[in-house]
Amino acid sequence: MSVNENLSSGSELDCFKAELSAADFKIFSNYIYSEFGIKMPEVKRVMLQGRLLKRIRQLKMSSYSEYKEYFFSKEGQQKELYNFLSVVTTNKTDFFREPVHFDFLSNTLLPEMVNEQKKSMVKIWSAACSSGEEPYTISIVLNEFKEEHPQIGFSILGTDISLNVLDKAAKGIYAEKEVELMPLNLKKKYFLRSKDRKNPTVKVQPILQKNISLQYLNLMDSVYDLKDTFDVIFCRNVLIYFDRETQEKVINKLCERLIPGGYLFIGHSESVANMNVPLINIKPTIFKRK
Repeated sequence: MSVNENLSSGSELDCFKAELSAADFKIFSNYIYSEFGIKMPEVKRVMLQGRLLKRIRQLKMSSYSEYKEYFFSKEGQQKELYNFLSVVTTNKTDFFREPVHFDFLSNTLLPEMVNEQKKSMVKIWSAACSSGEEPYTISIVLNEFKEEHPQIGFSILGTDISLNVLDKAAKGIYAEKEVELMPLNLKKKYFLRSKDRKNPTVKVQPILQKNISLQYLNLMDSVYDLKDTFDVIFCRNVLIYFDRETQEKVINKLCERLIPGGYLFIGHSESVANMNVPLINIKPTIFKRK
């Protein structure tokens, strides 16, 4: 998950005869931080103003203040929360993003689990899984590995705070351009091409979906309501939107769901340096639980 920094066009905002006041922005930003851990300083006020504009128009409201009153009402908290989340957060991800992690998974981690640990089941959690590209990439890697090691089984859990992106992940349909850099043999093997050439899309093959489950989860929750512990956790490119204290708390909660000797992958812009966490650095952005 990442916060989109792009602003709405000036002309679009000019047509809307209202603005997000500093006071209302502070109320929203404090809520976003307390509930979701995302930092939103004053310099992002115009960004949030632009992001809320479309939703306010959809609701046929006349001002940001009217939307604020609705959102924080009992009805708004019940009906609008997930729309609000989709507005203020954007899920930027790609298939095989940061490929060094998938190379390590395929060439080092999985052989270690099969040959040294004699595992018959590997459980992986894709935290902040966005619209599904990460868990489907993991599924591709595991399915490829399984061809040479049929004794191994696996399960993948994908979680996110946005129900909209979880719905997209469940459908498994993507623009064809999103897989254009993927090796041709993998595209042919794991994706079905649409017949609509005006709107070319691909759909993931059922084999990629059958071992994946998806559910809502907020990394700011005090306890993660999950039934499993995991051999591997991917939590990439979301920690950067938390302050240092929140990052440390989240990583420790992730480690509670990671088996001793299990692996944690974080994003290339993220670090656990000087944090009190039970992790050993194996490679840049790759850690093993003590």
